[in-house]
Amino acid sequence: MEAVRMGRRSRYPVEVRWREGSGGPEREGMLTLDPVGDPSDEPPALLAILRVHESRPAPPPSAQVSPVESRILALAAAGATTAAIGKDLGLTVDGVNYHLTRLTRRYRVPNRTALIARAYTLGLLSPTAWPPAPAEDEDA
Repeated sequence: MEAVRMGRRSRYPVEVRWREGSGGPEREGMLTLDPVGDPSDEPPALLAILRVHESRPAPPPSAQVSPVESRILALAAAGATTAAIGKDLGLTVDGVNYHLTRLTRRYRVPNRTALIARAYTLGLLSPTAWPPAPAEDEDA
């Protein structure tokens, strides 16, 4: 504050933290204050720039899938090809690829292998069943 009062023209970066709303997630960023205008006896006007750090984790994806998506995950986990999955479920290859693409985007994974791993970690596939089965079919 003293440097601003003395009229030094410089940038003043400050690391800041705050909460979004009451009880919301904590955010972090860099607040840069830059005095603008000519030096005078009056406090200078300040230009404030806030750069929010985007390192916070993404919100967890919802662990809900449709019955068709659930069966596709189980068949893919068992090693079935896209064509075999389509034949078993009465879908075209494009239809199976559509569902697999939606699932990989929803769970933010790069490929089928990572999708199956994520399905197990989210409890969508039963870890105790072989061949793989949707978690809700475990009791059946």
